[in-house]
Amino acid sequence: MEGEAAHHLGRVLRAQIGQVYELSDGQRACLARIEEVKRDRVEFALVEELPVYRPAFQTTLLISVVKFDSFEWAMEKATELGVGRIVPLAAARSEKALLSAAPKRTERWKKILLEASQQSRRVSIPALAHLAKPEAAFSSRAKGLRILLSERPDAPPLRSILEGDGSIGRITDATAEEANQAIGGPAEEANRAIGDPEGRRAAGGTTAVTLAIGPEGGWTDAEFDAARAAGFQEASLGRLILRTETAVIAALAALNYALGED
Repeated sequence: MEGEAAHHLGRVLRAQIGQVYELSDGQRACLARIEEVKRDRVEFALVEELPVYRPAFQTTLLISVVKFDSFEWAMEKATELGVGRIVPLAAARSEKALLSAAPKRTERWKKILLEASQQSRRVSIPALAHLAKPEAAFSSRAKGLRILLSERPDAPPLRSILEGDGSIGRITDATAEEANQAIGGPAEEANRAIGDPEGRRAAGGTTAVTLAIGPEGGWTDAEFDAARAAGFQEASLGRLILRTETAVIAALAALNYALGED
């Protein structure tokens, strides 16, 4: 181990020869014993490889930028809950001053993701994408279940989508025709693209989920339209209005419970 991590371990934590730590290279994890401590270098001897937890499905979190203390807390908790990729969104109702300052906080955010990964004993760190407009993020061709959290009163509960309710897993003929025009494929393919690209109505067997969470004030009509055209299903977390960071935890915990193997 070299660089800042080695300096922190050797000089700040005052690691001693013979101490055992868990190490990871992003793919594997192992127990390793310290053999030598230098100024900016710590040498280890591998003791044994450890079993690695790999999530049953990959989650991409599209999260609108809100006040940074709340946004960073949400990123930390999303990491602890197993998210694989985080895309900050420049939503129409995000504060413009926050959007201007967001790119300057990239390194801070990466450090938060690293520390949260270490705390939760993850092998890999979530990928952090650049700030993006919702319409661009929605139009990504990523496969899997696509969910847009919504505060609209007619939005179906997230539970019904995760349980594979037939009326939720399919889209209406009108919506299928609109999606057909949007993605340039037959209506059958559009029906698969919205909510279930593998052709399943049920959530069981899902290997990828994209979850979109809006800013304070919610999504605009244009953002709802863009999400629907890209195959997202609206979902509600209940009648109470939640803060963005609260919605992140509630939704990810529900996904892990419904789709996880453990």
